[in-house]
Amino acid sequence: METRQPRPSPPGDRAPRPGSASQRSGRRRENLAGYLFMSPWLAGFLLLTAGPMAVSLYFAFTDYNLFDAPQWIGLSNFQEMFSDPRWQKSVEVTTKYVVIGTPLKLAAALGVALLLAQSRRGQAFYRAAFYAPSLIGASVSIAIVWRALFTDGAIVDRAQTQFFGLNVGGWVGDPDWILYSLVALTVWQFGAPMVIFLAGLKQVPRELYEAAAVDGAGPLRRFWNITLPMISPVLFFNVLLETIHSFQVFGSAYILGGQGNPCGPADATLVYTCYLYQQGFENSRMGFASAMAWMLLIAVGLVTAVLFWSQKRWVHYEENAR
Repeated sequence: METRQPRPSPPGDRAPRPGSASQRSGRRRENLAGYLFMSPWLAGFLLLTAGPMAVSLYFAFTDYNLFDAPQWIGLSNFQEMFSDPRWQKSVEVTTKYVVIGTPLKLAAALGVALLLAQSRRGQAFYRAAFYAPSLIGASVSIAIVWRALFTDGAIVDRAQTQFFGLNVGGWVGDPDWILYSLVALTVWQFGAPMVIFLAGLKQVPRELYEAAAVDGAGPLRRFWNITLPMISPVLFFNVLLETIHSFQVFGSAYILGGQGNPCGPADATLVYTCYLYQQGFENSRMGFASAMAWMLLIAVGLVTAVLFWSQKRWVHYEENAR
């Protein structure tokens, strides 16, 4: 029997050899198309982020007042910064605000998320109502209203006197209390981390709670041994995000001080960004402000590195999930 030999395919139907000129040309076209689609983002990053950062790094080593040409002065801005009592005060106030405000905000967010994770009537309404302050809390108008609530003789002053017997006057006029009014405003805006916590709680298997209940574990033990370990990645994300946001607080701290008294009486709400704004735009010391901005970036980077290092001890990921 005669066997037929397969006919060779025409030259045009042959697949290009790896590394051939046609394959390299195809890859170049694909890369060009990718860079073309990325060009708006690349242009925005270079013009609005990387470029200004590079310029501010140069300004940090110069004496620049926005009107005259910058003059190179080396590390003088950093030396003056470390010896400036108001800069040290801003670091102290910011640290106190971050240490107090961030845990309280996350605790409120987690507590409300635990309540909303249970099936109840009107659940969608409650979620929207608790999330709403996160949308409007950072506005100037809300900060003005908040200041009015905590002034001497306002509703907060009358309530604390009538129900708790505390006669401390208005919080925003007292250097010992105004920072806590800023913390209260921050805690009130717990909606964003609450939604993230709620999403994490929905992923916890119900079987774990049922098994723990059969073994006699109470609500507190189930929360400590099941809920917290299972949502620890979500908790880490919220801690990281809210800590970075706390370092960047500015508008509400500046407005609570009131007209003619920005950043609070006796610099009680002189957060880092408030002092940076005063040096850069009120005193026209843009070189000094740029040095402060880079120190803030370094501080936030160090705090972020510490949080990532510490997650090995308390964040529990599913096996092979990383």
